[in-house]
Amino acid sequence: MEIWDIAALEIEPHQPQVLHSDEGAARVIAINLPAGEELQDHEVHEHAWLHVHEGSVELDGDGTTRRVSSGALVHWRPGERHAVRAIADTRLILLLAPWPGPGHPNQRAAAG
Repeated sequence: MEIWDIAALEIEPHQPQVLHSDEGAARVIAINLPAGEELQDHEVHEHAWLHVHEGSVELDGDGTTRRVSSGALVHWRPGERHAVRAIADTRLILLLAPWPGPGHPNQRAAAG
């Protein structure tokens, strides 16, 4: 068993912490996103779940914009484009699964 106290983690802005990475299963990342900053428009090869542990964010995707705050859990399908902007200082947990997803550069390198 592994346990993380998300509120107590010392996560510096612009330095996400990989909390767990298990090839073939999932990768879990803690992110400190200061107010006004963003994870720019992007997509990933995996299912992406974003938990807003503390703070609030604005989400752009599929032509819509939504605001969510502490306690929200968001899911994007593989390849679904999205952006995340912090409205307030925000602590996030990002879960990617399966890790790495089909077509991920790490997967191609391992196959070659």
